[in-house]
Amino acid sequence: MDIKSIDEPKFLKNYSLKQLETLAEDVRGFLVEKLSVTGGHLGPNLGVVELTLALHKEFNSPTDKIIWDVGHQAYVHKILTGRANRFDELRQYKGLCGFPKRSESEHDVWETGHSSTSLSAAMGMAVARDLKGTNENIIAVIGDGALTGGMALEALNHIGHEQKDLIVVLNDNEMSIAPNVGALHNVLGRLRTAGKYQKAKDELEQLLKKIPTFGGKIAATAERLKDSLKYLFVSGMFFEEMGFTYLGPVNGHDLEDLLENIKYAKKTKGPVLIHVLTKKGKGYGPAENDALGTWHGLGPYKIESGEVVKKPGPPSYSAVFANTLVKTAKNDNRVVAITAAMPGGTRLDIFAKEFPDRMIDVGIAEQHATTMAGGLATQGLKPVFAVYSTFLQRGYDQVVHDICRQNLNVFFAIDRAGLVGADGETHQGVFDISFLRHIPNMTILSAKDENELQHLVYTAVQYNDGPIAVRYPRGNGYGIKMDEVLKEIPIGKWEVLREGSDITILTFGTTIPMAEEAAELLAKEGISVKVINARSIKPVDSDMLLDLAKRKCPILTIEEATLQGGFGSAIIEFFHDNDCHGLIVDRMGIPDRFIEHGSVSELMEEIGLTTKGVINKVKHMLPRKQQRA
Repeated sequence: MDIKSIDEPKFLKNYSLKQLETLAEDVRGFLVEKLSVTGGHLGPNLGVVELTLALHKEFNSPTDKIIWDVGHQAYVHKILTGRANRFDELRQYKGLCGFPKRSESEHDVWETGHSSTSLSAAMGMAVARDLKGTNENIIAVIGDGALTGGMALEALNHIGHEQKDLIVVLNDNEMSIAPNVGALHNVLGRLRTAGKYQKAKDELEQLLKKIPTFGGKIAATAERLKDSLKYLFVSGMFFEEMGFTYLGPVNGHDLEDLLENIKYAKKTKGPVLIHVLTKKGKGYGPAENDALGTWHGLGPYKIESGEVVKKPGPPSYSAVFANTLVKTAKNDNRVVAITAAMPGGTRLDIFAKEFPDRMIDVGIAEQHATTMAGGLATQGLKPVFAVYSTFLQRGYDQVVHDICRQNLNVFFAIDRAGLVGADGETHQGVFDISFLRHIPNMTILSAKDENELQHLVYTAVQYNDGPIAVRYPRGNGYGIKMDEVLKEIPIGKWEVLREGSDITILTFGTTIPMAEEAAELLAKEGISVKVINARSIKPVDSDMLLDLAKRKCPILTIEEATLQGGFGSAIIEFFHDNDCHGLIVDRMGIPDRFIEHGSVSELMEEIGLTTKGVINKVKHMLPRKQQRA
């Protein structure tokens, strides 16, 4: 059928098994073709084609609530709910979002981009349903990787206790972004090889019914016998002990098997867990055979060869960080690297090759990673937690309570700081300055380029006065010459990049080039701009700020981060606290709203964080007499 003609999933109700199987192949072909141009999360979506078809055939969305954990695997859901005709603009500026989005469709009942939230959301919806007296089904689809998140386990515990009617579909492909780790992964491994649990249980019950019963005592004995035999016949009783009816393992690419188990789950009272085994990248060879996680989420590629289209260029900031950490760790046995299921994304896979015993992947568990880093630090080691800015939010209480309060020597390598582009509002790394800056004992640094980054990484490893964070953006460096010898950069001291007398721009990281370009263009109009690399965000350079205050020089701060509570706020606070009055200070940065998806350049243009925007702001700040022709 024409995939783009789909407007609602209701048509699936009348589809035969054969028609569903044909549609599954058509959907896979559509995804492979469209994502070869736009990029996106191909592997996860190819793995859930049959599962998504089965869910939409058996349930009535949006009355029945289908909740997708993380959202990496929601493309098939979007196709079946009338959005296939927008896939040419997937993850593009003002185009189709790569994650579930409530404003896009009534079928997107829960927005997400971070893992392990679906079960808690489903429990909330189930409680609301019962309070309102309605009877819709609540279905949460969660991956085996996301199930390692502490929040998911908290929700499992609560759901099992409350015994609400709720269906959890465990999409088990044995791999999230990276190979899964942990004891729960091993539990699932035993379940995968144990055979059909429900069938074994039913056969066991039939056997017990043949045993004559003579009253309550023998009946009770038989029930205990049944419980004991369960452990002999079936490996892995984890979910049953948590209060769920466990169904599976189910072949996630066998529509008949899926439909049969979903129908059974709909008739079962209380919480049900359907354990579905899928193959990530199913149906497209390069994605199926992906052992490195390349096809989880990627840019454009060539369909025939599977070759990922990459533009040659300088090393990524992530690789510069990892290579510098390796170089430093060779001479410092204290260094231990930590990732929360992102060894490839953070490039700590480079570190793992050199120091496998000093590399720890905790799974999707940022809270645990943060506090574990604190434990390592109490024993004299130097833990380095490499984490995306947006995911560090998940460990916020641990940063405050466990790390900063105890003033422990933990190094937070904050990757993807600033706007990240196509992944959109759930992934923009624009809040870390605001949520870290006000915590006592925290030091925050930011690199202007890849060369400065390597020196800041070295500086952070040598720093032994408490927690320290180094921010760096997504993407590649500028291709500048890298110093061969690493050096410490003085913390709390800034760098003057360009002298000027009319106005001073304080900025750091990715916004330095636009400040320098604006200064160059303004110079042609007779406006002299001083540009300072404020690489130490906390502490600020007190001496330099006091000198600027004495000169009564107008100051413009620029940051690729949220303005509320950010770097610019720190400058205003400093002048207030030091009785520096009568100064002109203005700020540029991310406004007080969530920034959606699009290329970084398009997003910067949208919010006015551009060279032109800087020039206009400077002219607005200066008295006209200083704007010499």
